[in-house]
Amino acid sequence: MEPMKLKIKEMFAPAKKSIVGGGVKMNVEDLEITPGGMLVQKRDSGSNQTPISIPTIKVTVKFGSSFREIHISSTASFGELKKMLSEHTGLHQEDQKLIYKKKERDSKDFLDVAGVKNGSKLVLMEDTASRERRCLETLKNAKLEKASKSITQIMSEIDKLSEQVTGLEATASSRDGKVYEKDVNNLIELLMSKYVVLDGIAVKGDLNLQKRIQERRVRMCVETLDKLNSNGKIQMPKPMRRPEADLNQRNFTQQMAVQMQRQQSGQLESVVVTTKWETFD
Repeated sequence: MEPMKLKIKEMFAPAKKSIVGGGVKMNVEDLEITPGGMLVQKRDSGSNQTPISIPTIKVTVKFGSSFREIHISSTASFGELKKMLSEHTGLHQEDQKLIYKKKERDSKDFLDVAGVKNGSKLVLMEDTASRERRCLETLKNAKLEKASKSITQIMSEIDKLSEQVTGLEATASSRDGKVYEKDVNNLIELLMSKYVVLDGIAVKGDLNLQKRIQERRVRMCVETLDKLNSNGKIQMPKPMRRPEADLNQRNFTQQMAVQMQRQQSGQLESVVVTTKWETFD
């Protein structure tokens, strides 16, 4: 009976899963499936993996009559070297030419690929043509930025003037609305001054489109005001406003008269007789 019981226990005992590969026996717990679907041995995340160290090299760069020693990674690009040289020489990165083995190197090329090693010598030259192009590009961008700000400012001013035109048009359309010629003429002058400023801005592309839109808005506002004139909706200023102007003029005249009297009295007081004349009978 004992041998039979032992045999039954072995049949129902949990089986140890193992995979034999290359003569090495591995448990299923020691395996994992990669994202690509391959069955590989589990990696030990706790193991200390030593990072690959990238060596740093020292290169000598000649710029004019001076020499610069630069410490840089051997796998860096010539563009990174130019960036470091810009800090040492003050020369803009885009205005630099790096010569190695009598050949100009592109900023995207790598030092190790070009054969630059520890102790290598390079020559730095100023690219005057690139500097001129960059300066012209900077001036062009500054001009465009200034033009953009001017158009934006004029756009805001035209918005306000357009609201005034709409207000005058609504007033003229009402039954008891009165629109005065002076107000209409002032608006026309302001609108035309904005049109002159817009016409003097030389731009292209999207800015030119914005400029054209604002010029069209000005023309439409002026046409609206001209229609008010042609429809007889304009009235001359009331004569009641004349006494107010006369009063202001009278006050101004009185102030000028007082000021002139003070000046004259000051001049008279400044005249002092300092000499005693001898009289003869």
